[in-house]
Amino acid sequence: MATTASITINSDILPNYGAYTKTMTLTKAGTLNDITETTGYSRRKLASTSKVDLITMANELVEPLDDTAAKVYIKNVGNSQGVIDKSVGVIVLINSVEIGVLYGGDFLLMPVTVVDGEDIEVKPQTNDIVILEYAMYYEEG
Repeated sequence: MATTASITINSDILPNYGAYTKTMTLTKAGTLNDITETTGYSRRKLASTSKVDLITMANELVEPLDDTAAKVYIKNVGNSQGVIDKSVGVIVLINSVEIGVLYGGDFLLMPVTVVDGEDIEVKPQTNDIVILEYAMYYEEG
């Protein structure tokens, strides 16, 4: 069974814009073959402004070859009581290079290289409790 990702954007910012819906199948690099490996779905509770590794590539059982495909999904699901606070942000980094900030309820799905040392890191902007859910989908070399 294929792994797919879908997004729908509805907006009233632009007149006559309507909606935008896209779906993609997560495939191996340069092919139509489905990605078949995952780190599995995980949650991580953070409660300080310390930067931590969310996914340490060297610790994963991932042995990619050059030009392999991988995607990482991360969502800021709020605090441990299920409250989604839009003012509580978590900075997402790869190898200490900032990618962006996920505020309460925000998510991302992006390609990653899965190279040892290119870890997915996160750094909360406050000491408030925040929980991230995440998974990586990849092709094994």
